Amino acid sequence: MNDILTYDFMQRALVAAIVTGLTAPAIGTYLVQRRLALLGDGIGHIALTGVAAGLLTGTQPLVTAVVVSILGAVAIELLRTYGRTSGDVALALLFYGGIAGGVLLVNLAGGSAAQLNSYLFGSILSVSPSDLVIVAVLGAVVLLLSVGLSPQLFAVCQDEEHARVSGVPVQAYGILIAVLAAVTVTVSMRTVGLLLVSALMVVPVAAAQQLTRSFRGTFVLAMGIGTFAALAGVLGSYEIDTQPGPTIVIVALGIFLALAPVGHLVRSTRRRLSSTNDPVEEAA
Repeated sequence: MNDILTYDFMQRALVAAIVTGLTAPAIGTYLVQRRLALLGDGIGHIALTGVAAGLLTGTQPLVTAVVVSILGAVAIELLRTYGRTSGDVALALLFYGGIAGGVLLVNLAGGSAAQLNSYLFGSILSVSPSDLVIVAVLGAVVLLLSVGLSPQLFAVCQDEEHARVSGVPVQAYGILIAVLAAVTVTVSMRTVGLLLVSALMVVPVAAAQQLTRSFRGTFVLAMGIGTFAALAGVLGSYEIDTQPGPTIVIVALGIFLALAPVGHLVRSTRRRLSSTNDPVEEAA
């Protein structure tokens, strides 16, 4: 293990994994609460077009992916809010248009299948020093906003109508959640990959919900699970020579499967204690 940490590329990959493990479940908690768990998938597909645009124009792919992802996320939110297109149809449009446009532009740019594969499923070797700086800065912004604005974001995710009546600018915060999700997807594409980042947004949250009852508890525990899964996945992928994205997701799913029966036991115990403490009315 100590030998692994001597490699610069592994050090960069592990730092990127920590950022990914924290940011993806953080924003994923809001998406799950808002019943938009698949938003990360849609943004991941459209981000591929941004990556391809960067390769085609000779620009930093991470930067172009951020820009295109944000535009796509805002488009989804506006279509969902104002358009006649339902949320799932809007996501489907991004799914198909994003992946088709991305593959087409990569081909035009002369990119190889291996290069495309590294963005789709992650690659330890692809985290460059410049990428790490961008990932760290964007990740810090996502964490700062998702934690600092948690009361407002939770209110919007929990009940939009009640939040609107209470004076919360629902549309602005809805767009902010979509933008944060877009930034998170691009931050995570080097480690998890664009096609699997949505899993790291959702699975740690689902695992945390097995043990927690509050939003705050789920938020914190999901970030812990996501960080562990990201680090274990990156280290495991190096040891067994696999891509980090699938390995990270398998670790996260393993944690969920391990916690599911524990959560069932905890909930059953709570119900029994609750029924025991309830007053029993004797029949006359």
